[in-house]
Amino acid sequence: MASVNHNAPQLTVGQSHFQLLKSIESCLQKCGIAGYLVGGFVRDSILERDIEDIDIAVAADSLGFSPELAHALNGKYIPMDKENKVARIVLKETSHGAVRHIDVSTIINDIEDDLSRRDFTLNAMAVPLKDIESAIGKADIIDPFGGLSDVQQKILRVTCDSAFEADPLRLLRAARLSAELGFAIEDSTEELVKKHARMITAVSGERIREELLKLLSLPKTGDLFLYLEEMGLLSAIMPEILPSKGLEQPSEHYWDVFTHSIKTIDAVSYILRRGDWQYSLKALEAVPWSDELEAYFNQKLSAGSTRLLLLKLTALLHDIAKPKMKFIDENGKIRFYGHPKEGAPMAAEIMERLRFSSREIMIVEEVTRHHLRPTQMTQMGIVTDHAIYRYFRDVGEVAIDTLFFTLADHLAARGPTLDENNWIQHNQTVAYILEKHREQENKTAFPRLLSGEDIMAEFGLEPGPKIGELLEAVREAQATGEVSNKADAVDCIRRILAQ
Repeated sequence: MASVNHNAPQLTVGQSHFQLLKSIESCLQKCGIAGYLVGGFVRDSILERDIEDIDIAVAADSLGFSPELAHALNGKYIPMDKENKVARIVLKETSHGAVRHIDVSTIINDIEDDLSRRDFTLNAMAVPLKDIESAIGKADIIDPFGGLSDVQQKILRVTCDSAFEADPLRLLRAARLSAELGFAIEDSTEELVKKHARMITAVSGERIREELLKLLSLPKTGDLFLYLEEMGLLSAIMPEILPSKGLEQPSEHYWDVFTHSIKTIDAVSYILRRGDWQYSLKALEAVPWSDELEAYFNQKLSAGSTRLLLLKLTALLHDIAKPKMKFIDENGKIRFYGHPKEGAPMAAEIMERLRFSSREIMIVEEVTRHHLRPTQMTQMGIVTDHAIYRYFRDVGEVAIDTLFFTLADHLAARGPTLDENNWIQHNQTVAYILEKHREQENKTAFPRLLSGEDIMAEFGLEPGPKIGELLEAVREAQATGEVSNKADAVDCIRRILAQ
């Protein structure tokens, strides 16, 4: 028989949640089924956190009951896991407050047995929906594993020693929940994570991807990924990272390659206004920013990912080829020539293994490939209009991402030894490049001045790749302000052909 914790605090159920719960219970009663609130809803209600989804367990086949519930709530039924009988009901955005979906699972034996199969004690509590009082929305908590006490003490503890073996993804989830909730992982649970870390390799790439994106969305991501490596999880998922640990860099770098990559994650968060940078209080003042850039980096690319999150993932992977490309030059200096080009396909291979989408892979791969190019543009002094045009033409969709990534890379290379004047100059260059690009876009937005047929007729040329090259040369000259009309365009081509 389920144990009841009579000392449980009363759950605070908002009006929108209360009405939704009563609607769920009404449908359960109509079908003659017992149902329980479980998992994150109970936990987050105790913690008074925002709730966007509801988990319920029912003493029936959830795949048979859920279509009825979806109809009652005017939602959409999705069979999530037919083997384990888990369904999801997606709610309309305006129908039930902030709640977006309801996950419905099937109780195999009884509720205590169901709770015993869950990952952590804080998720192994239940509330009978029939006990939600009609006027005040309160009920006692079924708590066979001491989850309430652990929540109150901010402790993350497994329900049993075999919890990670039952589902190794829980290894990553432990780190994520600890960081997300600010809970300490209990000592024996932490030892189990270390013991079973290699088991994470048995989890599908799709599930690891989803959990990694959740981890990347949390504050202080660098510290979190350091912890993953201390537990043995990061190198189990990405063994390509291991050779970078302790790998020395030239004197202008404050940290070894691995630590630099971790610090770059936090530098990306800082540059994009999502975190702090403990080594400088004023560095952010120099970084160009606007509402337009804020919206750009918040762009959703696919389920769970944004440009911001992918740039943080790029930070982890951008120097992954340095161990392979390391050599000592004739002056005894450490060099990593060619590491961006070599590292880009390595980063792509890791992401393919984790089942990221082709567009997500392209973004990380191309930023990795080009992450030194903005710096190389400035090494010869003033950045020319032609260099800016060619940069945006060649780097394409990730040109802006790469500009801001190079700022984060700079910050994480210098660490506490950052030269303020050099940093300000770097940011001024990025701002200049962005402004010039806007001007060039405005100029090239007008109709093109010549067609391929015009060029062939004017100069007696045959069709072929040369025509495309000449058209691109005119477009570049138009963007840089050297050409503004058809006559200018013809003169431009004449000069090129005369060379």
